Amino acid sequence: MKSRKQRSKGTILAGGGIVVRHGARPLIAIVQRRKDGRWVLPRGKLKLRENAKAGAKREAVEETGQRVDVHEFLGAIVYKSNGKPKVTHFWRMQARDSAPRKPMRDIKAVEWLPLGEALEALSQPLERSFLLAVSRRVLKAMRPRRHPNKQRKSRPHVRSRGVRRKRQASPTLLRRIFRV
Repeated sequence: MKSRKQRSKGTILAGGGIVVRHGARPLIAIVQRRKDGRWVLPRGKLKLRENAKAGAKREAVEETGQRVDVHEFLGAIVYKSNGKPKVTHFWRMQARDSAPRKPMRDIKAVEWLPLGEALEALSQPLERSFLLAVSRRVLKAMRPRRHPNKQRKSRPHVRSRGVRRKRQASPTLLRRIFRV
């Protein structure tokens, strides 16, 4: 049996991000690699002794040219790369409003697309299914949050015929309130 150190040598570790930018509707970053022209999520191999979260942030900044804030861990995908298993850990990332820099040389283009278009444009089915699986969590986190002290406005009860009427208090509730 191989030792833990020997087993990890065969596995390639990588980090990446689902990088989202606010707008009228959230946009997701995908990048086109120069070497093969494929559209992928921003990701890349970790440097020696680099943790996955720091590596994911570094790769997202290098590949999109955009500064990012890293949020929650979304999951990992595992696949073969040059015959070795490759594990890529992904985080939800928020693009900052700062001016973007030029992406690294390995990247031919960066696109910011709505979810549906990003899913269609991704070249690798595994990344497409991963993005689809985490998209609800990613987009839900992008919605503006209500202030905890603000209450929702009550909505009138809607009947099946489309006539709106306010809910009526039950006789039992009225008796308790007015002690009749």
